[in-house]
Amino acid sequence: MKKIIDKIKNLKEKKNAIILAHSYQNIEIDTVADFVGDSLYLSQQAQKTNADIIIFAGVYFMAQTAKIISPEKKVILPNINAGCLMADMIDHKQMINFKNSHPNIPIVCYINSTAEVKAECDICCTSSNALEIVKSLNSGKVLFLPDANLGKWVENKLNNVEVITYNGNCPVHNNINIDDIQNARKQHPNAQILIHPECKPEVSSLGDYVGSTSGIINYVKNSQASQFVIVTEKGVYDRLKRDYPDKEFFLIRNNMICDSMKLTSLEEILDALENETNEIHLDEKIRKASFNCIERMLKVSK
Repeated sequence: MKKIIDKIKNLKEKKNAIILAHSYQNIEIDTVADFVGDSLYLSQQAQKTNADIIIFAGVYFMAQTAKIISPEKKVILPNINAGCLMADMIDHKQMINFKNSHPNIPIVCYINSTAEVKAECDICCTSSNALEIVKSLNSGKVLFLPDANLGKWVENKLNNVEVITYNGNCPVHNNINIDDIQNARKQHPNAQILIHPECKPEVSSLGDYVGSTSGIINYVKNSQASQFVIVTEKGVYDRLKRDYPDKEFFLIRNNMICDSMKLTSLEEILDALENETNEIHLDEKIRKASFNCIERMLKVSK
């Protein structure tokens, strides 16, 4: 593995490339990544970078987002099969139907969506800034897609905004139920329960903290507690165990794994750097329309 890591690092320098890695990736990807974090953080890094090549260790919509923001850069997805089940739940036609069914209402698009869907929306959001984004619209009613759970969590937090949601979800988070949380309380009575807002609202309501992957990591960093139940994808749990060996972590379920996020390997990253295959290309009209959606988000969340 050291040989592969060294090759990747040398090629990054030679080709002026950076590697962006999501916190759900296999933990060994961190050994070569320049930035590791959630979707908002990685979007911000894609916008800021002076690199010529962006290798995105994540899934397809993330690499698309990097290309939308930085069209002059070569954006490569090491494993082209790395998709997102939530993003696949809404296509352009379904987006138009949803929009037409609720005319003249601002549309918030979760970043877990394709460029074609983003192009039809007013503003993008991530789980880090969803509350902030919906507030920024100053509207008593908004459309939110594709994640119904995140949209309803936002509605519950704001009280004075009606959030009309599309019926999409993340299967990994959506499978968690109230019994899981109650059982975790019994098994780990001294632990703080940290929940991602892609879980069902009735699940999120039982957490000691609800937030994005970066939010959960920062909560642990600043908390005086010594035990935590992690209710999100296993990649976050793995990184917390590595970074905070003096604290104890419990994963809510052993099957909290996004298969697509685990597809990318160090070997594929090396191949992507060597051969520059799996480059992301976008229709320029769609790219410009989707850029407006993302740019507006980035201006709100500076």
